[in-house]
Amino acid sequence: RDSVASRGLGDVYKRQLSFCMKTRFDHEKLRVYQDAVKFCGWAGNLIESTEGKFAVKNQLDRASTSIVLNIAEGNGKRSHPDRCRFLDIARGSAVECAACLDVLQTRARVDDATVAAGKDQLVAIVSMIAGLISRFGGNGPSSSVAEEQSDYGLEDYIENEKENE
Repeated sequence: RDSVASRGLGDVYKRQLSFCMKTRFDHEKLRVYQDAVKFCGWAGNLIESTEGKFAVKNQLDRASTSIVLNIAEGNGKRSHPDRCRFLDIARGSAVECAACLDVLQTRARVDDATVAAGKDQLVAIVSMIAGLISRFGGNGPSSSVAEEQSDYGLEDYIENEKENE
């Protein structure tokens, strides 16, 4: 198998772009899907070129693949809540990829420029997914889990401390 360096990233992007231009399914027309496929290829090249055996490499591979698969599956759903559920999973996988890049950077396996390039792609992907979720009504109370802002009992703790003095 030839090395990532000998193939050159330009060739990889050309292959990915030609893949995305041949649309057969509706999800292939989505820019977010096309960008997710590009990121998945980019992540695969990064994984191959990163020396050492680390669990985070496997996690990055699975999470980057999950973005693509969940966008495709979500786009195929007829009901908006189902569609939003899969898109939300894709968004979570994209954020997970960003965390994987942080781990690789912390362990000195990738440089700052590489992490920045990956995160730039991920920010765009997350933004587009969030837009799709919003478009399909995914901002209602049934589509997301949220927690009201709380001080987690800090005021009670401070009052108890004052009383015990």
